[in-house]
Amino acid sequence: MSDKKRYMENSEFLKDKRERKPRTEHQAVEQPQYSEARDINWEERTRSAKPTFRKESKPRREGRSEEAKRVGEENIVYGLRPVIEAVQTDKQIEKLYVRKGAEGGLMAELKDLCYRSRIRYQEVPVEKLDRLTRGNHQGVVAVIAPIAYVELEDILDRIPEDEKALIVVFDGVTDVRNFGAIARSAECAGAHGLICPLKNSAPVNADAIRSSAGALTRIPVHRAGSIRNTLKTLSQQGMQIVAATEKTDTLLFDADLTKPTVIVMGNEEVGISKEVLKLCDCKAAIPMVGAIESLNVSAAAAIMLFESVRQRYCK
Repeated sequence: MSDKKRYMENSEFLKDKRERKPRTEHQAVEQPQYSEARDINWEERTRSAKPTFRKESKPRREGRSEEAKRVGEENIVYGLRPVIEAVQTDKQIEKLYVRKGAEGGLMAELKDLCYRSRIRYQEVPVEKLDRLTRGNHQGVVAVIAPIAYVELEDILDRIPEDEKALIVVFDGVTDVRNFGAIARSAECAGAHGLICPLKNSAPVNADAIRSSAGALTRIPVHRAGSIRNTLKTLSQQGMQIVAATEKTDTLLFDADLTKPTVIVMGNEEVGISKEVLKLCDCKAAIPMVGAIESLNVSAAAAIMLFESVRQRYCK
């Protein structure tokens, strides 16, 4: 045996290496001991952990069609030039929406035209315009009224001399079906006109006309910039202002509706506003027997109107 081989066998390093046990994968990592408590904790952690999912937003196409359906797609005009032409040709503008911060020559021309034509416009975010139309609106969308609105003087002039005035005023009725149903009852009861505010009122669209069974195309409708000022004018014309409200002890049947009368109907949720209620000469409540404390505004309006008919014609 050579000296080199004998040295290798007697080497302490090689001796220790030969005595070492081969390292396996299972021996490389010490396995933790199982315990029942640890297992219970693991189950609680996995049971309490809730997976998180990303909330999917609705497609913009659906939002647009829903908004346009509510307003009435057939009554929408968009784009700077088409809207300017609509104003210049004296079309009845129901609502006019302008993008916030919109500038430019045509936009300035449109705003100046609205000022001279006494047409109010509302500045809204661009998302509002996108929901109304899929077209290139250029920052402006107009809703054309399907009926021809009249001035307050026109309603008063149309009242026959041998009849006592009967007018219905909407103070914040926002549902188009309620608006149409009240118009239908008013026309059937022989009312001489309807008055609604420019803001916070249901739009007179195709749904409202269908709900009115066509009454909105027959009865005059006036849009007032201020309901309070309009009521003051009607009061100066010798008409009594009657509020349909449950906040009174006077029953409807005790009110004298044979006089020239303006019936005020309030919002579906909060009723007649306090400012308008102060201007009313009479507050009339419909007697309620059941457990439910109030009627739908269109049903209440029908009762008020036909109590007037009963007092005037059913003697």
